[in-house]
Amino acid sequence: MLKPTCGRFTALGALPAILNGVTLRTCVRFSLFLALFSTLEIAACRKEEQAVVGVAQNAAKAEHQAQATATERDNQRAQLEQIPLPTKSLYIDIHDASAWANPFLSVGPETIALRILLPDANPGAAGQGTMLRPTAARRQELVLRPADLAKAIVAIPPGAWRYGRVIAVAESPTAAAKDRPKVRRNVEAAIQQLNDLGVVVQEWPAR
Repeated sequence: MLKPTCGRFTALGALPAILNGVTLRTCVRFSLFLALFSTLEIAACRKEEQAVVGVAQNAAKAEHQAQATATERDNQRAQLEQIPLPTKSLYIDIHDASAWANPFLSVGPETIALRILLPDANPGAAGQGTMLRPTAARRQELVLRPADLAKAIVAIPPGAWRYGRVIAVAESPTAAAKDRPKVRRNVEAAIQQLNDLGVVVQEWPAR
């Protein structure tokens, strides 16, 4: 009579008892190794599947975010299109930043200062610019994060665009010399955002 021992047959009783014990332990160890290998293989497959699913989810999320950003930018452009295109003859002779009546951006290394001149609530010419109707009282300056620039531009009242849809952009005069490269990069990024919004940029001073 033959007895299976770990993949081979031997005659029953042909091996000494001690060898039968060794053979049995070897079979058990081999079976445990196979079980452990199968478990590790399944775990690796599951981990790979989870990684693939994670990549797909991230890609879908990024696409959704890109679509939302594009939609928001289209809406912002549509709002700003209500502002007429600029009339260059209204500002071509202005060489003093303080005399600029349209929105003005002063770009620093970390923030952007937005200066606007609100429209005069009194449409008449009487007393304009005097102590009764000071121009300075209508000036406002907001400090923005670069990421909030587009939203701030859209929120500017139509009456503050006296020259039409044009905005002045300048490097902050108070920025340290070591920050100038970063300031310049921020200026270029701000100009790109404004161009995307359909706003004409008048860099100050003119380059």
